[in-house]
Amino acid sequence: MASVASNREHMFSAVSSSARQIFQLLRCISFASKVQVQITKDGLRFAAEESQVMQGMVFLDSALFQTYTYVPVHNDGGVDGEEEQDVPTFQISLSSLLETLQIFGLNDIKDRWSARDPFYGGVSGSMSRGGSAAAFDNRVLGMAGICRLSYSGIGEPLCIILEETGVTTTCELVTYEPELQADIPLQKNALAQKIIMRASWLYDAIVELSSTSPTRLTIVASPTAPYFTLSSTGPLGSATVEFSKDPQLLETFQVPRRTVNTYKYSLIKGASRAMSMATKVSIRGDEQGVLSLQFMIEVEGGGVSFVDFRFVAFILEEGEGDEEDGDNETNVIDTDD
Repeated sequence: MASVASNREHMFSAVSSSARQIFQLLRCISFASKVQVQITKDGLRFAAEESQVMQGMVFLDSALFQTYTYVPVHNDGGVDGEEEQDVPTFQISLSSLLETLQIFGLNDIKDRWSARDPFYGGVSGSMSRGGSAAAFDNRVLGMAGICRLSYSGIGEPLCIILEETGVTTTCELVTYEPELQADIPLQKNALAQKIIMRASWLYDAIVELSSTSPTRLTIVASPTAPYFTLSSTGPLGSATVEFSKDPQLLETFQVPRRTVNTYKYSLIKGASRAMSMATKVSIRGDEQGVLSLQFMIEVEGGGVSFVDFRFVAFILEEGEGDEEDGDNETNVIDTDD
């Protein structure tokens, strides 16, 4: 658990015994060059965006750190007033942050699941996916040491100090004005579907569908069979993965009526790193077609962290969906087998 220590020099400071778990979680949203950081008393929130149609968010709970100190600045300029200023928010280079966190690691090291991951340069072999527990095993992935984070205030850099076997490295990352205006809205009080399943099954489905070099992914959820279907469409044809309603397959299945939404396949594929690490995924969609994929990832010490992706659906022209369904050759993969 995190402890609170008095630190008047920095607005924020935290110490983690493992740079690896921070690196692994943030790498889940490495589809963007910059990430927006928000500091709160409960933890750090990192958000990345792609063309206002995809967002990835990682929350590092204060409990993930050995110590976590946040001293908000108040409107009177001190720290003992009654009115707080806005929560500190800024942007940094995500690629620079990731390079810094792995400075004591091995650049060419492969994750256990990369042997079967076509999206991140894996090669075929006998090793299976290691799972989220293996993802944070320093003995496997070669990154240990102490990681210290600190931030002094608006306009100041984010300071990262890494310590391992007597070697200390200090990096200061330039902070920028925040650009993200708001999260892609998910109407939680008007959900059209909520499905919880093992993340590995969703990952395997996305990998299967990649065989047609797809450009689009259509998600169909229905209260009657077929209950949950993923279909891809691309220049090499189309493919479909169907999931049964078996409670051992779909842990939660709340679909009051049939919904059909289409998304850009490459954006969904951008969440595959989180899919490969997570134990479970919550698949939610609202009546506007916004899709939320929330991944539960186990971390060191038996805790969990959540990585949330949101996607905006295509607005198909009249007759476009019917044409795709009728003209392309379809390969159906039934998950009951």
